[in-house]
Amino acid sequence: MSTDTAARPAGTPKAVGVVWALLGLNTLGSAGAKTIVTIPRSLIQMATMGALVTAFALALVLNLRLRIRPSAFLLLLSLLLIPSVLSSANLEVGYGALFRCFRLTLFVGTLWLLTRWWDGSLTFVRHHIRMYFVALCTVAVGLVIAPGTAMPEYYGGRLVGALWPLTPPQIGQYAAVIIGLTVLLLIGRRTTKGSAAFVIVPSLVLLALTHTRTATVGMLVGLALAICSLVMTSAAARRFFAWTVACVTVGAVVFYSAIQSWFLRGQSQESLSNLTGRAKVWDALLSAPRTTGEKVFGTGLGDKSFGGLPIDNSWLAVYNEQGWTGVTIVASMLVVLGGVALLRPPSLSRACAIFLISYVGISSYTEAGLGDASPYLLHLALAAALLATPATPPPLSTPAVPTRHVPRWARR
Repeated sequence: MSTDTAARPAGTPKAVGVVWALLGLNTLGSAGAKTIVTIPRSLIQMATMGALVTAFALALVLNLRLRIRPSAFLLLLSLLLIPSVLSSANLEVGYGALFRCFRLTLFVGTLWLLTRWWDGSLTFVRHHIRMYFVALCTVAVGLVIAPGTAMPEYYGGRLVGALWPLTPPQIGQYAAVIIGLTVLLLIGRRTTKGSAAFVIVPSLVLLALTHTRTATVGMLVGLALAICSLVMTSAAARRFFAWTVACVTVGAVVFYSAIQSWFLRGQSQESLSNLTGRAKVWDALLSAPRTTGEKVFGTGLGDKSFGGLPIDNSWLAVYNEQGWTGVTIVASMLVVLGGVALLRPPSLSRACAIFLISYVGISSYTEAGLGDASPYLLHLALAAALLATPATPPPLSTPAVPTRHVPRWARR
């Protein structure tokens, strides 16, 4: 039976979804927009770190016998801990670096414990969609309660989290990912049109209000590649692709001015060309003097900033914190996942994995997070779970039939 028709494994406990949701809560972050009720950052950090500890403990309880499955992605992610610890041990960025290493270790350890249920089914896709849809619901509630706080001027009128401090790129990322995954489930007939509309329509509205260009481009490109992987084997994918191309072409012509205005976000062409100031930070980071050890292993896990400004590039953030060793490992992670996805036969699970890998690859150019516990690593972990082959059950052993003793006289 192919993976695109596999149902939820009978041996997968429902508590696994709770563990996955707790991992997502840990990656929400503690810094962001101003909320309706000011939440101390220390309290948010306690909640997110407590979620990670709880996720690890619950995963350990569910997998007491420590049954894990081999995973090249998680092996490379575990190797990433080596440059992280070596560079953080110098304490150039403070004791917070060691705390981040401990957090990354728990994150990776929890994923290893969950590999017992990685079998290429869509179980974790549904957990992923539910988790981030709940996060988007909090954003929508904040928008209804306090629209002024949810769309502040200091963010240029872009949508932020008014109940939990979520930034526009975070909201755009969550919306784009669950839109893409839900569309693929709809094409694969794994959800109804009503359920899909219930998720896609409000998520599209929130994505539009965030004005997040990276998330939008990543979603469109990722969906195009994922649907193309299904075109040869799915008539529904061919119809959807044809209608989408036609609608996008007509919409781009009719609403060109509105789309251009939304894309520019009131910025000048010069500001857009230097990526809203990101290029200046990148140039300063690359031109900064570094020792040989800092080039090889980095300066230690930090807050993904340089000179007090966000780096907003996964590759440069990894280079800054984990050096060329970290960059090589992260690149290997994406190459391995992409290579495995290309070698798998066409299926819905493979298409979802291609979408996630493509989205993360595109987002890595203007977003940081591939070198530390983040939603982007969680997306890649989901892709690894989708590309895992179903576990082969051990063969049933036939019980030996005891031989009956036959007396000698009877044998004669």
